[in-house]
Amino acid sequence: MPTSKTLLLVRHAKSSWEDADLDDIDRPLNKRGVRDAPEMGRRLSGRSLIPDLIVSSPAVRALMTASAIAREVSDTASVVIEEGLYAAAPQDVLDIVADFDDGFQTALVVGHNPTMTQLANSFSSAPIENVPTCGMLCLEATMWSSAGAARLLDFDYPKKT
Repeated sequence: MPTSKTLLLVRHAKSSWEDADLDDIDRPLNKRGVRDAPEMGRRLSGRSLIPDLIVSSPAVRALMTASAIAREVSDTASVVIEEGLYAAAPQDVLDIVADFDDGFQTALVVGHNPTMTQLANSFSSAPIENVPTCGMLCLEATMWSSAGAARLLDFDYPKKT
């Protein structure tokens, strides 16, 4: 019997609006985002949820989030940039996940809102008004191609105690 897959969907950490001249894709994390992203990585490590694959939107804030989480979960973790995650619709995210190699057991995807909130609501029986910045959904699927039918195991975010 195949082992189930763990899919971690993360909304990027809090971004900076300090430089109004930056294109949206180039906005970095602000101080809170720089603090929250490693914290979420430590929470993953504490639960022994170590991604075999970390995939991020090309947006600077998403890459910074993914990199900060990666540093907390593994000395060797690297981040793969997936162009299609920037401005992705929920089905786009699921299509990207469906193409993951079945050799991976745990994958982490860093993207954007409103997509992450829309995905959260497709997996949750209780409405989730908003996935906050650096919020993380932990899902269980039988295989990557069936991620759309995954089961929500946990919903965590920096201010959750």
